Amino acid sequence: MAAHAYDGGHARPLDPRRERTLIWMAIMAQSSASMAAHGGVGPEARHSEVAPGEIAVGVFIGRTSEYFDFFVYAIASVIVFPKLLFPHVDALTGTLYSFAIFALAFIARPFGTAIFMAVDRAYGKGVKMTISLFMLGTATVAIAFLPGYESIGAIAIWLLAIARISQGIALGGTWDGLASLLILNAPEKKQGWYAMIPQLGAPAGLIVASALFAFFVGNLSSQDFFDWGWRYPFFVAFAINVVALFARLRIVSTSEYSELFENRELQPARVRDTLRAEGGHVLAGAFAPLASFALFHMVTVFPLSWVYLFTSEAIARFLIIQTIAGFFGLAAIFASGMIADRIGRRSLLMGTALAIAAFSGFAPQLLDAGPVGESAFMILGFILLGLSFGQSSGVVAHGFSKAYRYTGSAITTDLAWLFGAGFAPLVALMLSSNFGLMSAGAYLLSGAVCTVIALWLSERIGATKADET
Repeated sequence: MAAHAYDGGHARPLDPRRERTLIWMAIMAQSSASMAAHGGVGPEARHSEVAPGEIAVGVFIGRTSEYFDFFVYAIASVIVFPKLLFPHVDALTGTLYSFAIFALAFIARPFGTAIFMAVDRAYGKGVKMTISLFMLGTATVAIAFLPGYESIGAIAIWLLAIARISQGIALGGTWDGLASLLILNAPEKKQGWYAMIPQLGAPAGLIVASALFAFFVGNLSSQDFFDWGWRYPFFVAFAINVVALFARLRIVSTSEYSELFENRELQPARVRDTLRAEGGHVLAGAFAPLASFALFHMVTVFPLSWVYLFTSEAIARFLIIQTIAGFFGLAAIFASGMIADRIGRRSLLMGTALAIAAFSGFAPQLLDAGPVGESAFMILGFILLGLSFGQSSGVVAHGFSKAYRYTGSAITTDLAWLFGAGFAPLVALMLSSNFGLMSAGAYLLSGAVCTVIALWLSERIGATKADET
């Protein structure tokens, strides 16, 4: 039986060239026979032309490149920028200043989303992705060439701040909708599994970034590292961004994907209209994953700063511990997909929020317990992070009406990062340096409480919408 596609009310044979293109792009393309078995006509048949596994490839490549770029900057903000840009103050104050600049990207990101949604509406996703990733790569490579305070004074600080704001604006434009498309196109009983795939990019990016910095820190003299060694990871980040750009453009620019985005109504809406129509859902969705987003920096950026400033631990060794812990996080994200499909995404997020609350009561003290305590903190933290963060993209994309799903998911993600992670390293280090590590645990506890409340509110909002319809 020949496979057919639906076009303007008429069934037509599937173009073999299109099928070959899909097979070339996909890692698990569905066969024509499978399409026929599921009806062969209508919009849902058009959806089956692009398999979830194919979308997953684009999502993973894009997210890994973004998170690698993110962690390269995050690590440098602890072990490079305080000394490079703030040599006139003590190490703690310099790190706090560095974390303040670090937060600028999270403040700028929602503005980037608004700007690039307009570009998307006017010129399409391909143009938007090209401009945003070019902008991100340019800002990243500019940091690699950044002179220090001793060379040009305070201008160096302003240049880093401008580059960081540019990164944030560019990140707002890298939202390609593939994560939402992946969840919507996933089999009904596999949505938790496919929802975790975008999140794999976080530990993957961390593993590569931490290992790269560990290599340079461990094999170069301190002078060589601060002169030129720290710059190489930024050049690598730029190269990876270029590769990711072409990999993602090959997907989002194809006619098959354009049609799929249209059929799933994943089209850019105006940010103002989205907030007016879905403001309550945006806020609830932004706070729902707050525990995992706060934990994200509490087990990545913050412990690195604490160990670097307040212990005698070799930083290369701790970066290796962080790399190993990243693999535990990777495994936990995989596990989150299986668990969510068994008990539900909301139940998993509620359970992990309670576990993070318990973790916040004792775990930060482990950072003062030597290498064994540090390792225990990192591994336990990354396991919890993987289980919670693994489903955060699913809860962000869930529940929006079709007209606002694409833009609503982007705004919600931006706000979740801003509220949960943007200021986490700055606040945690400021609190712990003045009041002890338990105060950092209190900050993490507040994130867990916000998640529990937001999940409850989100359920109420969903129930209200269901009653109205």
